[in-house]
Amino acid sequence: MPFRPEPTIPHGQPARTAIVYCNLGTPDEASAPALRRYLAEFLGDPRVVEIPRLVWWPILHGIILRTRPKKSAAKYASVWLPEGSPLKVWTERQATLLRGYLGERGHQVTVRYAMRYGNPSIASVLDELKAQGVARVLVLPAYPQYSGTTTASVIDAVTAWSQPVRSLPELRFVNRYHDDPGYIKALARTIRAHWTAHGQGDHLVMSFHGVPERTLHLGDPYHCECRKTARLLAEQLGLAPERYTLTFQSRFGKAKWLEPYTEPTLVAMAKKGLKHVDVVCPGFTSDCLETLEEINMEAREAFLHAGGQQFQYIPCVNDSPEWIRALADLAERHLQGWPTKTADNPMELQAGRERALALGAKD
Repeated sequence: MPFRPEPTIPHGQPARTAIVYCNLGTPDEASAPALRRYLAEFLGDPRVVEIPRLVWWPILHGIILRTRPKKSAAKYASVWLPEGSPLKVWTERQATLLRGYLGERGHQVTVRYAMRYGNPSIASVLDELKAQGVARVLVLPAYPQYSGTTTASVIDAVTAWSQPVRSLPELRFVNRYHDDPGYIKALARTIRAHWTAHGQGDHLVMSFHGVPERTLHLGDPYHCECRKTARLLAEQLGLAPERYTLTFQSRFGKAKWLEPYTEPTLVAMAKKGLKHVDVVCPGFTSDCLETLEEINMEAREAFLHAGGQQFQYIPCVNDSPEWIRALADLAERHLQGWPTKTADNPMELQAGRERALALGAKD
């Protein structure tokens, strides 16, 4: 693979540090053509679907991409915001607030958000940062629990971008924070605030995104990390084991996925006489199609239809101050050793003085 020409960076320019905050992705609009493009990229990732290409490609392009986009577009349309996809809206807000929180702590760090699938792509964001003279990049996925299907795929995308680049920035990756105290406290604070405003149900269901069960047997730590998150969150909330249930949602295809499945579990609970249930999705840091449509619409309807009387969906941490503070703490720990503060870098300090002088300030 030939190397690309390097962008021209003026000599003497202070080296810059950036954070790329990566989420899963979203279509550009709630339309069948946009969903077709998005699903082709998403379901074409071998990290997501571990079926040999010769077998999977005819199924994907011959069946799924012909039938699913229209149905998925209707679902996205049901949750689409005036500003765009909920996932994009929340992810962008989180990145903006993260930069602000770090700035208040004295860090001069550029923060950009990127999507593993869709726009803005990881490659385009890294290209932009490199052209700006960024020499250090912290890649921070929006996935608290590590999985080969998500976190590792982000690393794949960064690696693919790096292959034709001659002068690479220094790279760091955050792999997981499923048991981070700040993350757990932010989840607990969000749940308690909802209970204060709306009352507490009889049982709390913690629904995580599912993955095929075979990934667990092949060594993927995702299942174990979800269970630890649920346990720590229950302890933070003071919930006894019989007061909460961990489930997995978003099953795709006919293979066995991690169990118990969310919607069948809710239906079974309603049929056994449970009347009031609360549902939260701790593995999602931003509300999106899977939380707003799959849980708050489809799962809600299934629970009430089976005899339940009250279904409360508890929103994700989104842009809550506790979550952004925890995200800033996490980033700050992983930035250690890099000169992100003006006083840490003599060149940045001198550049700051020169800017101040240019503005007529006294040195």
